[in-house]
Amino acid sequence: MSSDRLADWLGKTFDHSPRDIEPYARALTHGSQAAANYERLEFLGDRVLGLVIASWLYERFPDEAEGSLSKRLNALVAGAVCADVAREIGVVPHLRLGKQAREDGAAQSDNVLGDVMEALLGALYLDAGADKARAFVRKAWANRIDSQTRAPQHPKSALQEWAAAHNRRTPEYEVVDRSGPQHAPRFTVKVAIPKLAEASGEGASKQEAETAAAKALLEQLQD
Repeated sequence: MSSDRLADWLGKTFDHSPRDIEPYARALTHGSQAAANYERLEFLGDRVLGLVIASWLYERFPDEAEGSLSKRLNALVAGAVCADVAREIGVVPHLRLGKQAREDGAAQSDNVLGDVMEALLGALYLDAGADKARAFVRKAWANRIDSQTRAPQHPKSALQEWAAAHNRRTPEYEVVDRSGPQHAPRFTVKVAIPKLAEASGEGASKQEAETAAAKALLEQLQD
């Protein structure tokens, strides 16, 4: 991918012509490709995204309590959401991956794409400042925040509340399988309410798999 083509894509995507293309190139670089990769920028971009979304929610829902705002925030900054945004803006063709990582499917990994999206936000913040970063986030996440008619409840919390309300024991989670390469792992988790029911779920992290399992069990119990 030439620097000119990358600069053109960045300009159209972020409504800003990059003054320095190097941070963006680094944000698109996986650890399998070079030691100078996206990890530090991801750290920064994660905080940029969190602050933009948190201030937006504070403004948008003035009467909501901290707990509800936290649920909204967690749903909007989740890795899978960041990965979806990365796909929507066309990140995949610009990724810089090592041969093995590419063959292992890293270009479609939620873990990788979510991290890269945060890294790009970090690069945008450094290059163009907070206002440009905020403008991009509000545009890219607009349909997601608009669709939140109520604060979402995390499936694990909902399952625990269901168990308590029905005088059942606390749900128990167990990792039953881990597969895939280091950069794109897949976890399978089983959740059970002892002596009642169980279900399994998969995800790119233990937390994602637990969430998927809790959701599956809730759906089973509420049928």
